[in-house]
Amino acid sequence: MRFDLTPLYQTTVGFDRYQDILERIVSQDLNSASTGYPPYNIEKTSEETYVISIAVAGFNARELDIEVRENKLLVVGKKEPESEGRVFLHKGIGLRSFQRNFQLTDHVKVVSADFVDGLLNITLQREIPEAYKPRKISIKNGQANGSAVHDGKSVEVNA
Repeated sequence: MRFDLTPLYQTTVGFDRYQDILERIVSQDLNSASTGYPPYNIEKTSEETYVISIAVAGFNARELDIEVRENKLLVVGKKEPESEGRVFLHKGIGLRSFQRNFQLTDHVKVVSADFVDGLLNITLQREIPEAYKPRKISIKNGQANGSAVHDGKSVEVNA
């Protein structure tokens, strides 16, 4: 199924990067996109902080690699092949290598990564630059000669 996102683009300015991400998500073949391994959670812990928890039971910290490149968080688990000679009556623990990608928005930084009790917890922080934070714009109500109001104060205007 293909979606036409053109109407959405008509009401946005300067969101080209986000439009590209949305296009990629919509155009993915859902059957081949992801196996679901390993399972993960994304939790919002505060207004500006997030934690990605990835279940990596059976891995150790040396077998995991985290990299951030061009607003993409890449988590890779490389499992060494198991030694031969082991006989399993049931093998339900998935100990296979994996790669997980997470698209990060602008101004989101990886703060830390902890490996505790089989969970890899990656903490992210959104750091919005001062230039992008909301600010009030004063409206001048001026006349050709006389006074104007600026920031709630009367100001003389000379024409």
